Amino acid sequence: MKNYAGFQGRASKKEYWMFMLYEGVIYIVLSVVEEIVGLSYILSGIYFAATFLPALAVACRRLHDTGRSGWWNLIALIPIVGIVIFVVQTCQASQETDNQYGPPAREVMFGKAGET
Repeated sequence: MKNYAGFQGRASKKEYWMFMLYEGVIYIVLSVVEEIVGLSYILSGIYFAATFLPALAVACRRLHDTGRSGWWNLIALIPIVGIVIFVVQTCQASQETDNQYGPPAREVMFGKAGET
């Protein structure tokens, strides 16, 4: 969440999938609490609205890391096939070298390899 709405740069596979894991767990917990308390999608709806932009931004940065435009997020709007294509794209290896979106994500987070 520290790069809340940053669409510039790149995100590693780990950054993207950890974000999605936390999002999914929190969303499930909120849904269970809503079911127990008897609320009708109030908490999970507010949470979804609050985290939609960061989720879109990290997906865009993940696509940048594979050398694709963030506009490839829109492929997920195609039922079933589009979602499969999107997941495959986010699972692909990062480009090892700089690309038009910046240096590899691991270099931004941990410094360049070989630096002391």
